[in-house]
Amino acid sequence: MSSELRLKKLRGSGGYVMAQVTDEQQVKGNLGGPDLFLAPIGRLNVETITKHFCNTCDKEFEGPPKIEFENPNEEVAENLILAEKGQYICNSCNSSIAEYRVFKKQDEAGEIGSAKPIEQGQSPPQQVEEQTTQETVTEPGPATSVSSIEGRAVYDENANKIGIAKQVGIDSTQSMVLVLTKNDGTEGSISWNNIKKIGEIILLGNPEAASQPGKCSNCGFGNKEGSKFCEECGTNL
Repeated sequence: MSSELRLKKLRGSGGYVMAQVTDEQQVKGNLGGPDLFLAPIGRLNVETITKHFCNTCDKEFEGPPKIEFENPNEEVAENLILAEKGQYICNSCNSSIAEYRVFKKQDEAGEIGSAKPIEQGQSPPQQVEEQTTQETVTEPGPATSVSSIEGRAVYDENANKIGIAKQVGIDSTQSMVLVLTKNDGTEGSISWNNIKKIGEIILLGNPEAASQPGKCSNCGFGNKEGSKFCEECGTNL
């Protein structure tokens, strides 16, 4: 793969930067659509950034934005460490142009295990009956977030089966996601916030969360209000 630098537009939830990137970085920033995104690439060398655009200012500026980052080295799942998190910040108004997360495996040859629970102190889930699917389901909580869910059927809010659960994981924003095998055989992921109930089946549907400003209808990522594209998957908002 060529190491030649090419000038590209890299989008974030609050704007974009123009930067010279390698082919390898372009591959990382390509989420399947026509645009390239900053979040999967991580922290760029400021010397490679020629311009940045801020959605809040609605203006393009010469030179790089500010880049602030920290290294928490926090274990977010078995064999998965959050090594760095940071954001690109507009020099004029201090609005966030893009955020990123860098994860590393403690054992490169090993597999990533169950995600650590996000919520703490929640009371035991209450079992309820879901009439549309005629199977027992429960409210998702810490116990279900780290338990084995492989093989459970996944249904959307209209009780249509969309796939089979594969595992629980962590995405690039340190958010918990459900990884599933879709009906067509491809692999996908769903934000944990979009899961309504878990039991013998997994039922999706969270209208309150879906109506939040900046919430991506495709992957559930919580973008900043006013964003035009999802920073996680590139979908038009």
